[in-house]
Amino acid sequence: MTRDLRMRWLTPALALLIVLSLSACSSFAPNSIFGAHSEFGHSVDTLTRRLLYAGLTVFVLIEALLVFILVKFRDREGNREAKQIHGNTTLEIGWTLVPAVILAFIAVPTIKTIFETQAKAVPNALQVEVIGHQWWWEFRYPQYGVTTANELYLPVGRTANFALTTKDVLHSFWVPQLNGKRDLISNHTNYIWFTPDSAYAWNGFCAEYCGASHANMRFKVFTVTPAEFDAYIAHQKTAAVGSAPPAAAADTGKKGVTPVTQVATSTGATTPAGASARAPVATPVMNVSDTSTGTYPRANLPAWVVPQTPTPEQLTFDQSVTGDAARGAAMFKGAPCIACHTIKGVPTAQGIVGPNLTHVGSRTTIAGGTYPNDIKHLELWIKNAPEMKPGSLMPLFGKNEKGATPGLYTDQQIADLAAYLSSLK
Repeated sequence: MTRDLRMRWLTPALALLIVLSLSACSSFAPNSIFGAHSEFGHSVDTLTRRLLYAGLTVFVLIEALLVFILVKFRDREGNREAKQIHGNTTLEIGWTLVPAVILAFIAVPTIKTIFETQAKAVPNALQVEVIGHQWWWEFRYPQYGVTTANELYLPVGRTANFALTTKDVLHSFWVPQLNGKRDLISNHTNYIWFTPDSAYAWNGFCAEYCGASHANMRFKVFTVTPAEFDAYIAHQKTAAVGSAPPAAAADTGKKGVTPVTQVATSTGATTPAGASARAPVATPVMNVSDTSTGTYPRANLPAWVVPQTPTPEQLTFDQSVTGDAARGAAMFKGAPCIACHTIKGVPTAQGIVGPNLTHVGSRTTIAGGTYPNDIKHLELWIKNAPEMKPGSLMPLFGKNEKGATPGLYTDQQIADLAAYLSSLK
């Protein structure tokens, strides 16, 4: 191959490599383990970087030595035959000591990080019970008597201690930007704790394969100021008060998901007395909670928080019908929904099998973080949940749907139920 031909191929190859390398770069990566925003994350991040750099250094040195040997001792005319060596004490000591030093360099910080992240949380920590289900997340705040699902609110600067259990199979609790992965094991309680240092919105995942909808077992974490957290808890403790959703919200649901915009404002988060936390780091911040509900307004959420999961093409819904929240409320009190779900303030709705729906209308997502929480997706979810999320334990209710019990709900009745649930802010 001539030099001109080599350059003709080399130049575009290098350009492609540079483009591919830069394509993964961004100012903020919500699912990256680097640039963590808790002391737990900082410890894991530091260890990961140290081991990465150490491994890279060893790799470069070995490769450089290999290239040197290949060049210096390459086969050349006039070279004398290599001398056979039958044992060399110096070399044997060297290749024993060098790996031992490398192993110690790796082991010491690793063990230190393990002890740091496995230690007990501070006495005044916020207690959160995390319960994994196929395929959704239940969050309980036992200190406040609050139970919710798929959305976790935490105050900045206060340590949160999580008790992790599962109702069925193995799951794993993971928020890449805040903590390391910790498994949820049957008949056992695992613990993990961390202290958020920045107010923002984060993605959470199940990191252990748990069945057909493992990839759809997601949740959202919102770290807020202590005052905003108090407002959120106070609202969650109230009974559900439904009202007809605004016309604008209904229109948005019928037409699709409203584009979201990223918000970056400053926070005035403070650290409660007795709590320890790192100083806030330079990070996008979102301190714009809804004053009436203590939750983040959907219009101000970062783009990655609202899922863009496509709905099954075979599902249809009569878009000409308009739901009535009052009719939906009357239906719900005697609907099969009450066997699985709780709504505070509705005496007949005391189920515990499915997510607590007390303030479901204020949540960002439905179906275990799979779809945005708007009228359009809520209607389709009620109509045929198993089609929307494979393996879902929620039965389908759409009349004339394949596999449905005859005589269930029409699109109009489902629209009424969706309107009622959306009104529970």
